[in-house]
Amino acid sequence: MKITFTKMEGCGNDYIYIEDFSHQIRNCSEITKELSDRHFGVGGDGVIFIQPSDCADAKMSMFNEDGSEGKMCGNGIRCVAKYLFDHRIVDKRTILIETLSGIKKVDLVLVGNDVVGASVDMGKAELSPSSIPVTLEGKQVVDRPVSFGGQLYNITCVSMGNPHCILFTDDLNDLDIQSIGSMIENSPLFPERTNVEFVRVIDQNHIQMRVWERGAGETLACGTGACASVVAAVENGFCKKAKMIQVSLKGGDLQIMYTDEGVTMQGPAKTVFEGSVTILD
Repeated sequence: MKITFTKMEGCGNDYIYIEDFSHQIRNCSEITKELSDRHFGVGGDGVIFIQPSDCADAKMSMFNEDGSEGKMCGNGIRCVAKYLFDHRIVDKRTILIETLSGIKKVDLVLVGNDVVGASVDMGKAELSPSSIPVTLEGKQVVDRPVSFGGQLYNITCVSMGNPHCILFTDDLNDLDIQSIGSMIENSPLFPERTNVEFVRVIDQNHIQMRVWERGAGETLACGTGACASVVAAVENGFCKKAKMIQVSLKGGDLQIMYTDEGVTMQGPAKTVFEGSVTILD
């Protein structure tokens, strides 16, 4: 089968986008593993399939590069909205996209007729352990000392439709992200595994973040992770609620606001290239 695709990125979080409004594509997990390989495939953090929806303008089905399905991708959903607008599938500036974490509203940012980014209503953050999920007691897991691999880490757990475990640190450069991230991601405390964010607070309006994504390893950016990190920074008293917070990632900057009503995220969306590839049916 010959598939056309579009390679897109948001803050360096790069995915392969495949339009599948006719539901012709099967084995999405296996296709994702094949195409995501950066040496033998197209290369990317995963594949996002753009499909029809009965309750929104389109549906986003997101798969990590290891073939596991994710519920939500903050950087990916901005690119889906850009794709829908650029390909004249949806001719409006506010687009509703169905995800496994619910319907998300995306407001496009245009320069002339060119979509350069988007603002996303990410919904409410979940802090209760059962909603994340994490098998720790209490109403919230905020600045909780927990032992992983015999070492104590203070963690804050947040769900933005997918699980996140946030660690605050004064130094992001000398961390063994691979060892610590993989260990926490696969800890039995997280029944669905977890994303792991390492955050340095610069000031009350600016944080810096590195991310270990479940099913992908360290990536240049993670939109839901940036949102979760801002929520964690507010809950820990480092930042203020209802203020725009700049989150600096390896791939660029996102602007996040956490309020009682929910979390909003604004950031770039860019098309890298388009192409076609033949895969086994």
